[in-house]
Amino acid sequence: MERRRSFGEYRVIDLAIWAVLLGVFEFIIVGAANWWFPGQPYTVSLAGAIAAIVYMRWGYWGCLHAALAGLVFSYFSGGDGRQMLIYAVGNLASLAPAVWLMALGKEKVRTGYYLSLIFPLVVLLSMQAGRALMALALGAAPKEAIDFFTTDSLSLLFTFVIIWIARKLDGVYEDQKHYLLRLQAKEEQKGGKL
Repeated sequence: MERRRSFGEYRVIDLAIWAVLLGVFEFIIVGAANWWFPGQPYTVSLAGAIAAIVYMRWGYWGCLHAALAGLVFSYFSGGDGRQMLIYAVGNLASLAPAVWLMALGKEKVRTGYYLSLIFPLVVLLSMQAGRALMALALGAAPKEAIDFFTTDSLSLLFTFVIIWIARKLDGVYEDQKHYLLRLQAKEEQKGGKL
């Protein structure tokens, strides 16, 4: 008899997969930027997109990926402890739109054309605002705080495109409990037709 995974085991595996994807892609992006565009002030990060996907899939568990994204990006960028603190803690400001997501309802946000695309953009903007506020709290100049928005502006486009694609893929940008119940109902319906 084949042992079935529990919902908790499925969640742990899924969260780990998204964490690995986040680490690999941030490493590639930072490496490519340093190799091909070493003098450019602009950065690109998938932190907003991946955190938004994980918030949609697992709710508040996405805050782990938001903080991890800050640590990974800072580490691969050669940042010091201060930068890691700014990015990791600042990215936790994305919990504010996650609360909004939970209050509105994940399914309403997921299926709403504008809401499904606005949510991840608000996640990224809240991360940038959190980094700016954290930098100010640690004594940064106001110009340095503004730079968190301007230098990371390309990430808005990447976040928008990634979420637009994720919406088209079955189950990727969807609450996983809802997704698994939907799959189970489909299997039961298919089994009844035999």
